[in-house]
Amino acid sequence: MKHLLAKIEARQQLVRETAGQLREQVALLAEQLAAAERTLECLDITRATMLELAAEDGIEPPNPLPPGYREVLAAFEQAGHGLRAKEVCEMLGIDTEPRHAESVRAKLKRLVGRDILAEAEPGLFTLSRPTPSSTAEPG
Repeated sequence: MKHLLAKIEARQQLVRETAGQLREQVALLAEQLAAAERTLECLDITRATMLELAAEDGIEPPNPLPPGYREVLAAFEQAGHGLRAKEVCEMLGIDTEPRHAESVRAKLKRLVGRDILAEAEPGLFTLSRPTPSSTAEPG
């Protein structure tokens, strides 16, 4: 019986230590979350101020890109070179079946139409400079 009680006490100690480590991680994550929320609030205020100032000067704000397009652009920025539709699918974790690749290709063509991407050769897309993530407002 003493042997079982010793095993239980050892396990209790291990679980107490694990719980303590998890509490420390939760506290750290809570601090990081609070910092991120403060930064987001500052960015929201900055964005609103910029839009107000632009409106006062009669400057039209850029059209924000829908989320699916921002992910596509992020893939190009991460790759740092030209990509084909299937490669973009792979980078985004999308199936490379023809229907998915064609959907991505259609987005790439729309981005070419907005002068955000360029089609260096048929089917090979590259970023136009400057990148829209630095010029277009997030949506």
